[in-house]
Amino acid sequence: MSAYLTADDLLAYYVNGVFPMAEHRDDPDLFIVDPEERGVLPLDRFHVPRKLRKVVRSDQFMVRTDSAFSRVIEGCAAVTHDRPSTWINSTILNLYSQLNRRGYAHSVECWRDNKLVGGLYGVSIGGVFFGESMFSRVSDASKVALVHLVDRLRLGGYRLLDTQFTNPHLEQFGIEAIPRHEFQRRLDDALNIQANFNAYRSLSPDALTGASVMQRMTQTS
Repeated sequence: MSAYLTADDLLAYYVNGVFPMAEHRDDPDLFIVDPEERGVLPLDRFHVPRKLRKVVRSDQFMVRTDSAFSRVIEGCAAVTHDRPSTWINSTILNLYSQLNRRGYAHSVECWRDNKLVGGLYGVSIGGVFFGESMFSRVSDASKVALVHLVDRLRLGGYRLLDTQFTNPHLEQFGIEAIPRHEFQRRLDDALNIQANFNAYRSLSPDALTGASVMQRMTQTS
């Protein structure tokens, strides 16, 4: 697919249940993916492993949203020892940054000592959050970002958290693999919901601590 793709094209793809990827980070072109099975994390049954609960409650990271969106994508695109190649190219960085400026794409970031040490990003349309990628520079940073993302999605009235694929890393959180037709049904229902990613901003700082996040998780799981 040509690199002439627009941000509006991306939104149309997501609404239709497909998403773009690149062959590798140095290839400017994108192709469309429509998996036979789709990974989803049930928001009402999201599981936080016991060890991670302690990390979340400790507030060892400062969690922010949308304060360094492009840097989060760059972190996800970076080659590491555990990830020798990635599918995130300059076209993706540009297009998703446009979506972020328009309020459709968001990042959840973990900071320590004023340094970005982990996070994730994705696309929000209606009551659906389409998770794209995550990264960590220190242990548990991306996991904590995911827990805070789920809390924000619950507070905002979201119905569906799409992870695109399943993988062993997400199994600990209760990921489900569902067939394409079932994903499309859930997608169609959730797109009709007017969710609010920023609903959490109405809460007091005390309500956004790790302990408060875990308390809400316990009450609704």
